[in-house]
Amino acid sequence: MKPAFLTLALIAPLSALAQTEVYGVVDAGVVADGGCRSDCAHTRVDSGVSSGSRLGVRGREELGSGTAAVYTVEAGFLNDTGVSDQNGRLFGRQAFVGLDGPLGLVTLGRQYNLVYTTLTDVADPFHGGMAGSAANLVGYTTKRYDNTIKYTSPRSRSGLIGSVIYSFGESPFNSKVNRAYGATIGYEKGRVNLSLTHQRKDNLLDATGTTPAVDQSASNSLVAANVDFGRFVGYAAYGHSKGDGSSQWDETNPYGAVAQRDPSTNSRDVLLGVAVPMGATTLLASVIHKDDRGLANRDANQIAIGASYALSKRTNIYTSVAKIQNRNGAGYTVGNASNRGSGDRAVNIGLKHAF
Repeated sequence: MKPAFLTLALIAPLSALAQTEVYGVVDAGVVADGGCRSDCAHTRVDSGVSSGSRLGVRGREELGSGTAAVYTVEAGFLNDTGVSDQNGRLFGRQAFVGLDGPLGLVTLGRQYNLVYTTLTDVADPFHGGMAGSAANLVGYTTKRYDNTIKYTSPRSRSGLIGSVIYSFGESPFNSKVNRAYGATIGYEKGRVNLSLTHQRKDNLLDATGTTPAVDQSASNSLVAANVDFGRFVGYAAYGHSKGDGSSQWDETNPYGAVAQRDPSTNSRDVLLGVAVPMGATTLLASVIHKDDRGLANRDANQIAIGASYALSKRTNIYTSVAKIQNRNGAGYTVGNASNRGSGDRAVNIGLKHAF
Protein backbone atom coordinates (compact mmCIF):
# COMPACT_ATOMS: atom_id res chain seq x y z
CA MET A 1 0.00 0.00 0.00
CA LYS A 2 3.01 2.37 0.08
CA PRO A 3 2.35 3.77 -3.45
CA ALA A 4 -1.28 4.49 -2.57
CA PHE A 5 -0.47 6.30 0.66
CA LEU A 6 2.31 8.28 -1.04
CA THR A 7 0.01 9.30 -3.90
CA LEU A 8 -2.74 10.39 -1.52
CA ALA A 9 -0.25 12.39 0.52
CA LEU A 10 0.81 14.25 -2.63
CA ILE A 11 -2.76 14.89 -3.84
CA ALA A 12 -4.01 16.61 -0.70
CA PRO A 13 -1.69 19.67 -0.66
CA LEU A 14 -1.93 20.09 -4.44
CA SER A 15 -5.70 20.32 -4.12
CA ALA A 16 -5.68 23.14 -1.58
CA LEU A 17 -7.67 25.45 -3.88
CA ALA A 18 -10.58 23.00 -4.04
CA GLN A 19 -12.78 21.57 -1.30
CA THR A 20 -10.77 18.41 -0.61
CA GLU A 21 -11.39 15.68 1.94
CA VAL A 22 -9.21 12.75 2.93
CA TYR A 23 -11.35 9.96 4.34
CA GLY A 24 -11.27 6.27 5.08
CA VAL A 25 -12.48 3.19 6.91
CA VAL A 26 -10.44 0.69 8.91
CA ASP A 27 -12.38 -2.48 9.67
CA ALA A 28 -11.23 -5.83 11.02
CA GLY A 29 -12.87 -8.80 12.69
CA VAL A 30 -12.51 -12.40 13.76
CA VAL A 31 -14.32 -14.81 11.43
CA ALA A 32 -15.12 -18.44 12.12
CA ASP A 33 -16.18 -20.52 9.09
CA GLY A 34 -18.00 -23.84 9.24
CA GLY A 35 -19.31 -26.42 6.81
CA CYS A 36 -16.35 -26.13 4.45
CA ARG A 37 -16.27 -28.57 1.55
CA SER A 38 -12.49 -28.79 1.82
CA ASP A 39 -9.83 -27.72 4.29
CA CYS A 40 -10.09 -24.09 5.31
CA ALA A 41 -8.85 -21.69 7.95
CA HIS A 42 -11.82 -22.14 10.26
CA THR A 43 -10.95 -19.15 12.46
CA ARG A 44 -9.05 -16.14 11.18
CA VAL A 45 -8.70 -12.37 11.29
CA ASP A 46 -10.33 -10.74 8.25
CA SER A 47 -10.11 -7.18 6.98
CA GLY A 48 -13.26 -5.35 5.95
CA VAL A 49 -15.82 -7.69 7.48
CA SER A 50 -18.55 -5.08 7.95
CA SER A 51 -17.28 -2.58 5.37
CA GLY A 52 -14.24 -2.73 3.10
CA SER A 53 -11.19 -0.94 4.50
CA ARG A 54 -10.23 2.04 2.33
CA LEU A 55 -8.32 5.29 2.05
CA GLY A 56 -9.58 7.95 -0.32
CA VAL A 57 -9.50 11.55 -1.42
CA ARG A 58 -12.50 13.37 -2.85
CA GLY A 59 -12.76 16.94 -3.96
CA ARG A 60 -15.06 19.58 -5.35
CA GLU A 61 -14.22 22.86 -7.10
CA GLU A 62 -16.96 25.38 -7.76
CA LEU A 63 -16.84 26.60 -11.37
CA GLY A 64 -19.72 29.08 -11.23
CA SER A 65 -23.35 29.04 -12.39
CA GLY A 66 -24.08 26.16 -10.01
CA THR A 67 -21.55 23.83 -11.67
CA ALA A 68 -18.63 22.11 -9.95
CA ALA A 69 -15.82 19.76 -10.89
CA VAL A 70 -15.70 16.66 -8.68
CA TYR A 71 -13.38 13.71 -8.29
CA THR A 72 -12.86 10.64 -6.10
CA VAL A 73 -9.89 8.29 -5.89
CA GLU A 74 -10.24 5.46 -3.38
CA ALA A 75 -7.78 2.70 -2.55
CA GLY A 76 -8.85 -0.53 -0.89
CA PHE A 77 -6.52 -2.37 1.46
CA LEU A 78 -6.52 -5.42 3.70
CA ASN A 79 -5.48 -4.24 7.13
CA ASP A 80 -5.01 -7.79 8.41
CA THR A 81 -1.98 -8.15 6.10
CA GLY A 82 -1.34 -4.60 4.87
CA VAL A 83 -1.62 -5.47 1.17
CA SER A 84 -3.75 -3.79 -1.50
CA ASP A 85 -7.24 -5.08 -2.16
CA GLN A 86 -9.01 -5.32 -5.56
CA ASN A 87 -6.23 -7.48 -7.05
CA GLY A 88 -3.51 -4.95 -6.25
CA ARG A 89 -5.03 -1.97 -8.07
CA LEU A 90 -3.83 1.38 -6.78
CA PHE A 91 -7.33 2.92 -6.68
CA GLY A 92 -9.34 -0.26 -7.12
CA ARG A 93 -12.45 0.79 -5.22
CA GLN A 94 -13.27 3.97 -7.15
CA ALA A 95 -11.47 6.36 -9.48
CA PHE A 96 -13.53 8.95 -11.34
CA VAL A 97 -13.81 12.61 -12.30
CA GLY A 98 -16.91 14.54 -13.34
CA LEU A 99 -19.10 17.61 -13.46
CA ASP A 100 -21.97 18.31 -11.08
CA GLY A 101 -24.51 20.92 -12.16
CA PRO A 102 -28.17 21.92 -12.24
CA LEU A 103 -28.92 19.22 -14.83
CA GLY A 104 -27.27 16.42 -12.86
CA LEU A 105 -23.94 14.69 -12.23
CA VAL A 106 -21.77 13.11 -14.95
CA THR A 107 -18.74 11.04 -13.90
CA LEU A 108 -16.13 9.03 -15.85
CA GLY A 109 -13.90 6.24 -14.55
CA ARG A 110 -14.06 3.09 -12.43
CA GLN A 111 -17.41 3.04 -10.61
CA TYR A 112 -19.91 0.75 -8.89
CA ASN A 113 -22.51 -0.92 -11.07
CA LEU A 114 -26.08 0.09 -10.34
CA VAL A 115 -27.48 -3.31 -9.34
CA TYR A 116 -24.81 -3.77 -6.67
CA THR A 117 -25.44 -0.24 -5.37
CA THR A 118 -29.18 -0.88 -5.14
CA LEU A 119 -28.59 -4.21 -3.42
CA THR A 120 -26.29 -2.86 -0.71
CA ASP A 121 -27.76 0.62 -0.18
CA VAL A 122 -31.49 -0.10 -0.46
CA ALA A 123 -32.25 -3.83 -0.15
CA ASP A 124 -29.84 -5.20 2.44
CA PRO A 125 -30.12 -4.43 6.18
CA PHE A 126 -26.49 -5.59 6.49
CA HIS A 127 -25.48 -3.21 3.65
CA GLY A 128 -23.28 -5.79 1.96
CA GLY A 129 -21.22 -6.58 5.06
CA MET A 130 -20.85 -9.09 7.87
CA ALA A 131 -21.95 -12.70 7.54
CA GLY A 132 -25.47 -11.61 6.62
CA SER A 133 -24.44 -9.86 3.41
CA ALA A 134 -27.12 -10.20 0.73
CA ALA A 135 -24.31 -10.42 -1.83
CA ASN A 136 -23.74 -14.02 -0.68
CA LEU A 137 -26.77 -15.10 -2.75
CA VAL A 138 -28.35 -12.26 -4.75
CA GLY A 139 -26.97 -11.94 -8.31
CA TYR A 140 -25.16 -8.77 -9.39
CA THR A 141 -22.33 -9.94 -11.75
CA THR A 142 -19.42 -7.94 -10.27
CA LYS A 143 -19.21 -4.91 -8.00
CA ARG A 144 -17.49 -2.37 -10.26
CA TYR A 145 -17.13 -1.55 -13.94
CA ASP A 146 -14.07 0.00 -15.56
CA ASN A 147 -14.22 2.63 -18.32
CA THR A 148 -17.66 3.80 -17.20
CA ILE A 149 -19.71 6.92 -17.89
CA LYS A 150 -22.42 7.51 -15.30
CA TYR A 151 -25.19 10.11 -15.19
CA THR A 152 -27.24 10.81 -12.06
CA SER A 153 -30.20 13.15 -12.23
CA PRO A 154 -30.79 15.87 -9.64
CA ARG A 155 -33.31 14.87 -6.98
CA SER A 156 -36.74 16.26 -7.74
CA ARG A 157 -39.10 17.71 -5.17
CA SER A 158 -41.26 14.64 -5.61
CA GLY A 159 -38.38 12.41 -4.44
CA LEU A 160 -37.65 10.85 -7.85
CA ILE A 161 -34.05 10.25 -8.92
CA GLY A 162 -32.49 8.27 -11.77
CA SER A 163 -29.09 7.01 -12.96
CA VAL A 164 -27.73 5.47 -16.15
CA ILE A 165 -24.32 3.95 -16.86
CA TYR A 166 -22.41 2.81 -19.91
CA SER A 167 -19.16 0.88 -19.62
CA PHE A 168 -16.97 0.58 -22.72
CA GLY A 169 -15.59 -2.91 -23.28
CA GLU A 170 -12.55 -1.48 -25.11
CA SER A 171 -11.82 -4.75 -26.92
CA PRO A 172 -9.52 -4.25 -29.92
CA PHE A 173 -11.55 -6.76 -31.95
CA ASN A 174 -15.21 -6.14 -31.11
CA SER A 175 -16.74 -3.04 -29.51
CA LYS A 176 -19.56 -5.11 -27.99
CA VAL A 177 -17.28 -7.44 -26.03
CA ASN A 178 -17.26 -6.78 -22.27
CA ARG A 179 -19.39 -3.63 -22.49
CA ALA A 180 -22.10 -3.00 -19.91
CA TYR A 181 -25.02 -0.65 -19.53
CA GLY A 182 -27.86 -0.14 -17.09
CA ALA A 183 -30.33 2.23 -15.48
CA THR A 184 -31.98 2.90 -12.14
CA ILE A 185 -35.09 4.83 -11.25
CA GLY A 186 -35.67 5.51 -7.59
CA TYR A 187 -37.94 7.24 -5.12
CA GLU A 188 -36.65 8.53 -1.81
CA LYS A 189 -38.80 10.76 0.31
CA GLY A 190 -39.66 10.73 3.96
CA ARG A 191 -39.51 7.19 5.30
CA VAL A 192 -39.71 5.38 1.94
CA ASN A 193 -36.78 4.37 -0.27
CA LEU A 194 -37.58 2.46 -3.48
CA SER A 195 -35.37 1.51 -6.46
CA LEU A 196 -35.85 -0.37 -9.73
CA THR A 197 -32.59 -1.30 -11.48
CA HIS A 198 -31.67 -3.24 -14.62
CA GLN A 199 -28.27 -3.86 -16.19
CA ARG A 200 -26.73 -5.93 -18.97
CA LYS A 201 -23.16 -7.14 -19.30
CA ASP A 202 -22.15 -8.34 -22.76
CA ASN A 203 -19.78 -11.22 -23.52
CA LEU A 204 -16.54 -11.15 -21.56
CA LEU A 205 -14.69 -12.84 -24.43
CA ASP A 206 -14.83 -12.41 -28.18
CA ALA A 207 -16.19 -15.80 -29.23
CA THR A 208 -17.70 -14.78 -32.57
CA GLY A 209 -15.41 -17.13 -34.48
CA THR A 210 -16.25 -20.24 -32.50
CA THR A 211 -18.77 -22.89 -33.52
CA PRO A 212 -21.15 -22.72 -31.79
CA ALA A 213 -20.62 -19.20 -30.48
CA VAL A 214 -20.15 -18.90 -26.72
CA ASP A 215 -22.69 -16.59 -25.14
CA GLN A 216 -21.61 -15.20 -21.76
CA SER A 217 -23.87 -12.17 -21.73
CA ALA A 218 -25.73 -11.47 -18.50
CA SER A 219 -28.65 -9.43 -17.28
CA ASN A 220 -29.64 -8.53 -13.74
CA SER A 221 -32.83 -6.85 -12.58
CA LEU A 222 -33.59 -5.84 -9.01
CA VAL A 223 -36.55 -4.21 -7.29
CA ALA A 224 -35.67 -3.09 -3.76
CA ALA A 225 -37.25 -1.07 -1.00
CA ASN A 226 -36.89 -0.13 2.63
CA VAL A 227 -39.44 1.65 4.80
CA ASP A 228 -38.85 3.26 8.18
CA PHE A 229 -41.79 2.31 10.40
CA GLY A 230 -40.39 4.20 13.38
CA ARG A 231 -39.55 1.33 15.70
CA PHE A 232 -37.94 -0.66 12.91
CA VAL A 233 -36.91 -0.45 9.24
CA GLY A 234 -38.28 -3.11 6.92
CA TYR A 235 -36.35 -4.30 3.84
CA ALA A 236 -37.50 -6.27 0.80
CA ALA A 237 -36.13 -7.11 -2.65
CA TYR A 238 -36.85 -9.25 -5.69
CA GLY A 239 -34.18 -9.98 -8.29
CA HIS A 240 -33.95 -11.81 -11.61
CA SER A 241 -30.55 -12.84 -12.97
CA LYS A 242 -30.06 -14.57 -16.31
CA GLY A 243 -27.04 -15.57 -18.38
CA ASP A 244 -23.69 -17.29 -17.87
CA GLY A 245 -22.13 -14.19 -16.32
CA SER A 246 -25.11 -13.17 -14.19
CA SER A 247 -23.94 -14.72 -10.91
CA GLN A 248 -21.18 -13.26 -8.80
CA TRP A 249 -17.76 -13.83 -10.26
CA ASP A 250 -14.31 -12.88 -9.08
CA GLU A 251 -12.83 -10.14 -11.27
CA THR A 252 -9.35 -11.05 -9.99
CA ASN A 253 -9.72 -14.42 -11.72
CA PRO A 254 -8.21 -14.08 -15.23
CA TYR A 255 -10.92 -16.39 -16.57
CA GLY A 256 -13.68 -14.17 -15.17
CA ALA A 257 -17.16 -15.63 -15.50
CA VAL A 258 -15.80 -18.68 -17.37
CA ALA A 259 -14.75 -20.05 -13.97
CA GLN A 260 -17.42 -18.44 -11.83
CA ARG A 261 -17.88 -19.96 -8.41
CA ASP A 262 -21.69 -19.88 -8.37
CA PRO A 263 -22.79 -21.26 -11.76
CA SER A 264 -26.46 -20.29 -11.74
CA THR A 265 -27.53 -19.03 -15.17
CA ASN A 266 -31.17 -18.29 -14.40
CA SER A 267 -32.41 -17.45 -10.92
CA ARG A 268 -34.99 -15.53 -8.93
CA ASP A 269 -33.87 -14.01 -5.62
CA VAL A 270 -36.15 -12.87 -2.78
CA LEU A 271 -35.00 -10.99 0.33
CA LEU A 272 -36.83 -9.91 3.47
CA GLY A 273 -35.02 -8.11 6.28
CA VAL A 274 -35.31 -5.82 9.28
CA ALA A 275 -33.19 -3.38 11.27
CA VAL A 276 -34.29 -2.48 14.79
CA PRO A 277 -32.57 0.55 16.38
CA MET A 278 -32.42 0.46 20.17
CA GLY A 279 -30.37 3.46 21.26
CA ALA A 280 -26.73 2.82 20.38
CA THR A 281 -27.55 -0.77 19.40
CA THR A 282 -29.06 -1.87 16.09
CA LEU A 283 -30.36 -5.41 15.66
CA LEU A 284 -30.31 -6.90 12.14
CA ALA A 285 -31.91 -9.93 10.50
CA SER A 286 -32.63 -11.18 6.99
CA VAL A 287 -33.75 -14.23 5.05
CA ILE A 288 -32.92 -14.82 1.36
CA HIS A 289 -34.17 -17.46 -1.05
CA LYS A 290 -32.43 -18.18 -4.36
CA ASP A 291 -34.69 -20.05 -6.77
CA ASP A 292 -32.42 -21.56 -9.40
CA ARG A 293 -34.36 -22.08 -12.64
CA GLY A 294 -31.63 -24.18 -14.26
CA LEU A 295 -31.87 -27.91 -14.93
CA ALA A 296 -29.80 -28.72 -11.83
CA ASN A 297 -32.21 -26.71 -9.62
CA ARG A 298 -29.42 -25.56 -7.29
CA ASP A 299 -31.54 -23.56 -4.85
CA ALA A 300 -30.17 -21.96 -1.70
CA ASN A 301 -31.54 -20.26 1.43
CA GLN A 302 -29.73 -17.93 3.80
CA ILE A 303 -30.78 -16.82 7.27
CA ALA A 304 -28.76 -14.26 9.20
CA ILE A 305 -28.89 -12.25 12.40
CA GLY A 306 -26.53 -9.58 13.68
CA ALA A 307 -26.06 -6.51 15.82
CA SER A 308 -23.94 -3.38 15.92
CA TYR A 309 -23.17 -1.06 18.81
CA ALA A 310 -22.06 2.53 18.23
CA LEU A 311 -19.23 3.50 20.55
CA SER A 312 -19.23 6.93 18.87
CA LYS A 313 -20.33 8.52 15.59
CA ARG A 314 -17.27 7.03 13.88
CA THR A 315 -16.63 3.76 15.71
CA ASN A 316 -18.78 0.70 16.21
CA ILE A 317 -18.45 -2.93 17.16
CA TYR A 318 -20.52 -5.62 15.43
CA THR A 319 -21.31 -9.30 15.36
CA SER A 320 -23.31 -11.55 13.07
CA VAL A 321 -24.01 -15.18 12.24
CA ALA A 322 -25.36 -16.65 9.00
CA LYS A 323 -26.20 -20.06 7.61
CA ILE A 324 -26.76 -21.07 3.96
CA GLN A 325 -28.70 -24.19 3.07
CA ASN A 326 -27.43 -25.41 -0.30
CA ARG A 327 -29.50 -27.82 -2.35
CA ASN A 328 -28.69 -30.18 -5.22
CA GLY A 329 -24.97 -29.45 -5.19
CA ALA A 330 -25.12 -25.65 -4.91
CA GLY A 331 -21.91 -24.24 -3.48
CA TYR A 332 -22.77 -20.82 -2.07
CA THR A 333 -20.64 -19.67 0.85
CA VAL A 334 -21.09 -17.21 3.71
CA GLY A 335 -18.75 -14.29 3.11
CA ASN A 336 -18.59 -10.67 4.20
CA ALA A 337 -17.79 -7.27 2.69
CA SER A 338 -14.29 -8.29 1.54
CA ASN A 339 -14.12 -12.11 1.59
CA ARG A 340 -16.22 -14.71 -0.22
CA GLY A 341 -15.89 -17.15 2.69
CA SER A 342 -15.20 -20.88 2.64
CA GLY A 343 -18.16 -22.62 4.23
CA ASP A 344 -21.93 -22.61 4.41
CA ARG A 345 -21.99 -20.93 7.82
CA ALA A 346 -19.98 -18.26 9.58
CA VAL A 347 -19.78 -16.21 12.77
CA ASN A 348 -17.93 -12.91 12.99
CA ILE A 349 -17.24 -10.15 15.48
CA GLY A 350 -15.29 -7.00 14.71
CA LEU A 351 -14.58 -3.31 15.00
CA LYS A 352 -14.98 -0.53 12.41
CA HIS A 353 -13.65 3.02 12.56
CA ALA A 354 -14.39 5.67 9.95
CA PHE A 355 -12.44 8.91 9.58
